[in-house]
Amino acid sequence: MFEVIERERIVPNLHLLTLRAPEVVEGLQPGQFVIVRSGEGAERIPLSVADWDREQGTLTIIFMVVGASTEKLSALKPGDTIPTVVGPLGRPSEIDNFGTVVCIGGCYGMGSLFPTIKALNEKGNKVFGVLEARSHNLLYWQDKLEPYCRRLITITRDGTAGAKGHVKKSVEILTQSGVKPDRVIANGCTYLVYRTAKDYAHLDIPIIVSLNTIMIDGTGMCGVCRVTVDGKMKFACVDGPDFDGRLVDWEELLKRRKQYMDEEAFLVHHSGCGGV
Repeated sequence: MFEVIERERIVPNLHLLTLRAPEVVEGLQPGQFVIVRSGEGAERIPLSVADWDREQGTLTIIFMVVGASTEKLSALKPGDTIPTVVGPLGRPSEIDNFGTVVCIGGCYGMGSLFPTIKALNEKGNKVFGVLEARSHNLLYWQDKLEPYCRRLITITRDGTAGAKGHVKKSVEILTQSGVKPDRVIANGCTYLVYRTAKDYAHLDIPIIVSLNTIMIDGTGMCGVCRVTVDGKMKFACVDGPDFDGRLVDWEELLKRRKQYMDEEAFLVHHSGCGGV
């Protein structure tokens, strides 16, 4: 059993969960994920790791309440235990001295990008962070990310914090500031990484997107996270979750993303879960 150290709602519908899992933490690298279960008989949930402490043997994940299983995770309290924390899984993010790197995070991706941003900074890269949200009350971890960024840009769709707009606004801001990226990295909802791939495509540089949103089983056995990359079939959980967004078949991926929406809505309704 794995002990819950901390669980808190950090912004509406997003929760931070810190677990004690020393054997998992020992080999964790930026970009990897773990599989957790909220209880015996519960479904397996693949979640990106936002931080870890090898000395304390703890790892932190940030997740969105989207259905019955994540609702149960959001009700955990310090001292509770869960039966499953499996990992590290997935291929680690490529970390090297690329030069100037723009890291774009939205939703849970603001937290999931933290290990990557920190590692890129330690490699000597000039890291520009971009946090994108619907409104100011959905932004978080600015104080944690800022020390590792040359500049941290915030963008909200309603204009209540930072610049008003979506991902494309960051292209405009960086261009006006004379920033020429050598690589772009994006982590967040499917639409955010899709828009990043499209809005930065004209630069003809690697645009690395995390496709953890399409994973279910997390081990390559269920086949749900199939994605076509450069004309070849890949599995996000074992071949990724990072891929070059310029090579992803987005039309196919977006259709697949909607496949289980009806079933998830049914589970939420019949479990009495109402979201947060």
